[in-house]
Amino acid sequence: MNFAIAATTLALVIPAELPDKTFISCVVLASRNRAMPVWIGGGLALTLQALIAVVAGRLLTLLPHKTVSIVVAALFIAGAAYLIFVPEKAEEDKGEQIAGEARIPSSDLRVLLTTFTILVLAEFGDITQILIANLTARYRDPGAVFVGATVGFWIVSGLGVLSGRTITRVVPLSLLRKLSGIVLLGFGVWTIVGLLK
Repeated sequence: MNFAIAATTLALVIPAELPDKTFISCVVLASRNRAMPVWIGGGLALTLQALIAVVAGRLLTLLPHKTVSIVVAALFIAGAAYLIFVPEKAEEDKGEQIAGEARIPSSDLRVLLTTFTILVLAEFGDITQILIANLTARYRDPGAVFVGATVGFWIVSGLGVLSGRTITRVVPLSLLRKLSGIVLLGFGVWTIVGLLK
């Protein structure tokens, strides 16, 4: 496993996931329930989503290299456009709506399972999942990408559960969203430049 790839994945997943509806859902769910089952349920859900994204990225590598590079560049640029141009308020509203619709009974196991279910469904096809698939296809080290993504997801859900409201007062999520978009745009351009060589 290449630790540089794991670290790169971690560094990309955290800012991409912080302004996301999943993070907002963790904030809202933890404000209504005990923190630990929300964190574990969220972390397990996002680990499953990281695994799905890595498998999708591995499938991309079965295509010819040039085709993969074109798909990866297009997805990076589309992800960048989404993060830069879709207002943060839309993601906050989605996250609050997803978490707000959950009627969670009081037991910790039920809180964990409900959080897991909500976040698994919310994360399907999410920009971070596409990012992880792209990184898997680009670096061809699924283990490193999975580890980096999983650690990043657990950190983000922990931040959402423990201090999400504080973070949003210190660092505007809209700023994190734009910065993440710029980083993804850079990866897209870098991939296109690699194609032209």
